[in-house]
Amino acid sequence: MITSDFRKVVLAYSGGLDTSVILKWLQENYGCEVVTFTADIGQGEDLEPARAKAMAAGVREIHVEDLREEFARDFVYPMFRANAIYEGEYLLGTSIARPLIARRLVEIADESGADAIAHGATGKGNDQVRFELGAYALNPDIRIIAPWREWDLLSREKLLAWAESRGIPVEHKRTGGRSPYSVDANLLHISYEGGELEDPWCEPEEGMWRWTVAPEQAPAKAHTLELGFEHGDATSINGERMSPATLLAALNRIGGAHGIGRVDIVENRYVGMKSRGCYETPGGTILLKAHRAIESLTLDREAAHLKDELMPRYANLVYNGYWFSPEREMLQVAIDQTQQSVNGTVRLKLYRGNVVVTGRRSEGDSLFDESVATFEEDAGAYQQGDATGFIRLNALRFRVAARRGRK
Repeated sequence: MITSDFRKVVLAYSGGLDTSVILKWLQENYGCEVVTFTADIGQGEDLEPARAKAMAAGVREIHVEDLREEFARDFVYPMFRANAIYEGEYLLGTSIARPLIARRLVEIADESGADAIAHGATGKGNDQVRFELGAYALNPDIRIIAPWREWDLLSREKLLAWAESRGIPVEHKRTGGRSPYSVDANLLHISYEGGELEDPWCEPEEGMWRWTVAPEQAPAKAHTLELGFEHGDATSINGERMSPATLLAALNRIGGAHGIGRVDIVENRYVGMKSRGCYETPGGTILLKAHRAIESLTLDREAAHLKDELMPRYANLVYNGYWFSPEREMLQVAIDQTQQSVNGTVRLKLYRGNVVVTGRRSEGDSLFDESVATFEEDAGAYQQGDATGFIRLNALRFRVAARRGRK
């Protein structure tokens, strides 16, 4: 047994193999009471089995919470106002869920008088950083147990053997003689890592994907929808107002049926290694396309360009676990200020993996002036002759440099 003064520990608990082993391991090695916290953030699974497993393991204080609306409203939507995307492709589905879980872990620890929190993130991944940076930002004195950095159960086979030796029930132990994928799902996305995906050349099996049909198997008829926006947030589909979580879930269903949102990438983890992951983000893919479309109509040019310059920094902060950092909060204030005029409707066409914008409009907030932009007679709205001086002034430094080169 590990010598410690931990009397009570709050564990982020899913009921899967890793956290089921961790629960028992904490009880055996720390001799502490374990409080479990299971969050429903839209993973699409019945969480009652997790409650039952925790009860069977002797847990007296069990927290199973529906955080779907909070997740979409307070984390996903602010991130999408920034159009955040990591390394050009990843819509940060796992990354953005971690600060919410970290916050609730710290809150439950405070409410229950726990001495520490614990998580099941491995010592190779990003999630350990995200959980712990978030926890320390909210409670600088919190103590954290990360079993993967302490024990010698460093493979799935060892975990399964340890679970069997303790009589811990584990589902889906083997699939075709191989370890199954490591899967993480929430309202924004589902991710797949491990197994055959560890070879970057190996094409994912079609049976791996859960939310989306293959684009070539999607309906031959395009699906058209309209997304309404208020202050940068999507609020309706085809005129029907919806809460953030309900709207995102609806877009997932619609987009998935049309093969929208699959990506297969090799990303740079914060801890230093490259990792191959496959992701399904149907609703988020639609939402990002639509948000940029309504911004194209309503944002000032320089504000939009500055936003695009800031976006990679914002995305890195989310990916690396700095959601509660002062720099992310500073960027969020600036981004949210730009969204006051981002109101209107975007029409989109979904067809076999593609999202195409076919229209956008904004009553009162559009900066598109047809009388200025028209190729027809503009009745003096724009003086074309003014462009002569504009071009000559901007070309001045080029002309000076070119003359010097001729000497």
